[in-house]
Amino acid sequence: MLVFDLDDTLYLERDFAFSGYAALGAHLDRTERHGAGQRFAETCRALFAAGERRHIIDRALAALDLETRAADLITLYRDHPPQIALCPDAASFLGRWRGRAGLITDGPERTQRNKIQALRLAGCLDPIIPTGQWPLGFGKPHPRAFAMIETIAQGRCIYVADNPLKDFVTPKARGWLTIRLARPERVHHCPAPDDAHEAEALITTLDDLDPLLQGGA
Repeated sequence: MLVFDLDDTLYLERDFAFSGYAALGAHLDRTERHGAGQRFAETCRALFAAGERRHIIDRALAALDLETRAADLITLYRDHPPQIALCPDAASFLGRWRGRAGLITDGPERTQRNKIQALRLAGCLDPIIPTGQWPLGFGKPHPRAFAMIETIAQGRCIYVADNPLKDFVTPKARGWLTIRLARPERVHHCPAPDDAHEAEALITTLDDLDPLLQGGA
């Protein structure tokens, strides 16, 4: 069975971030002074472009001297209905793939399910496993989600994902074929800490996935 990760695998994670900043900006335009929302969204995007990946909302609020609590905006950010789309190569691959394919994704359950709904993945991926539905500690690299896939898979399992810090060490140890998708636009550019964490194959687009799957799915 072929199994995908979600963020920076089927769509660009930065697009979710930008969608969230826009949603927060719209909220601030309703609750703060006129024009605050647009400036907030622009500040968040500028921080993101500068390489900031943590505390963006806090820093943008401080920079603009806004009184809204960061915790409230973080909740809105995580829960907003995202304006995102599949990467063109992902849409093309899923459109032509005739085997069974599933999904394992980390992150808050509601956030990930909102993404899955926005991308309309329920009709083409099964099973879909957001690890956030379980208590803390069951996200990757915990084996629970991978073991669930194995109970329903027929033949070898294959995992296509982007993050060598957590995505590949467990399925690789369980005998899965692991493929790292390193999109140039990805958010996290991190090397594998050791050989056990590195995938067996590396691609930069899902257009190159088909040859790796011949005889393996």
